[in-house]
Amino acid sequence: MVKDNTAGSRLFDIALIVILVGIAVVCILPVWYTLAVSLSSNAAASSGRVGLWPVGFNLSSYQELMGDHKFFNSFWISVQRVILGAGLNFVVILLMAYPLSKNAKELPLRNVIMWILVFTMLFNGGLIPWYMTIKSLGLINNIWALVLGNSVPVFSVILVINFFRNLPKELEEAALVDGAGPWRMMIQIFIPLAGPVIATVTLFSIVYHWNDFFNGLVLMSAADHYPLQTYIQQMVVVIDANTMTAEQIQRMSELSNRTLNAAKIFIAMIPVLVIYPFLQRFFITGITLGSVKE
Repeated sequence: MVKDNTAGSRLFDIALIVILVGIAVVCILPVWYTLAVSLSSNAAASSGRVGLWPVGFNLSSYQELMGDHKFFNSFWISVQRVILGAGLNFVVILLMAYPLSKNAKELPLRNVIMWILVFTMLFNGGLIPWYMTIKSLGLINNIWALVLGNSVPVFSVILVINFFRNLPKELEEAALVDGAGPWRMMIQIFIPLAGPVIATVTLFSIVYHWNDFFNGLVLMSAADHYPLQTYIQQMVVVIDANTMTAEQIQRMSELSNRTLNAAKIFIAMIPVLVIYPFLQRFFITGITLGSVKE
């Protein structure tokens, strides 16, 4: 029986490895193909002759990209959005999660606030009221429209709440005996212990703010204010030439270079690919500890 169990376990491990390798290949191939296109000649890319290896290898697309000030302007807007957005998310999540991790005796309105939070996660007022609210605040074509509209990620708040609730109560009791107040306990005890879950929700915020294109498309009426993903979306969107103005046709012709577009898309992927490995080791721990309620 022991031998049978061992053989079954090995078969399961092999099957699992094969599945994971297959998933990894599926995830890597689009990135690799984009890199291959960006390093190929424009003629080879336009004719569809590029596979997993560059055809007519050259760096002309990246050399041309260096002179595209609109791309780097959008890149800088996205960098600002990530810094402001992730920073604001970090502060809001901690200031909400710490008090809401207490029980109803310590925070009388806790359950009411939690119901409101969960309701907002499941339902919203709709796109048009959301846009009208942003517009009434005078935030159209302003980077704060991209930041403030998503300043309360409820799912992340709930993860951190559950993480805090799983910390030993003795830590807080000891701090109270030593005369520590709520602010000191949160900053010096809870936050240092919450490294994994904080890294996890920070990764969520960074990826969301970097990859989101829809808010930029709706809230920014001028191309000079587009974040990077909105700029890239405008490169690949299909528009009927019969409905475009002369200026739009000229703009689309400027963006028709497949190798240049591939270079822009690949460069846009690099920040997340660089950041993720540093936070990945906290990811599973943060999700597991933050999703289990005591």
